[in-house]
Amino acid sequence: MSGEQKAEAKGEQAKGKLKETAGSLTGNERMTAEGRAEQAKGDAREAKEKIKDTFKH
Repeated sequence: MSGEQKAEAKGEQAKGKLKETAGSLTGNERMTAEGRAEQAKGDAREAKEKIKDTFKH
């Protein structure tokens, strides 16, 4: 996985986790859902990069 892509995936995951936590603390269900969606997007990006790495080797 390229370092840049890995950093982007981890950044999305962290941003999503923060948003989810903030939404939970404030009772904002929309923010909680958006946070979960961002985490899922980061997870998907990370998985895609891992698959690409697997086929390179």
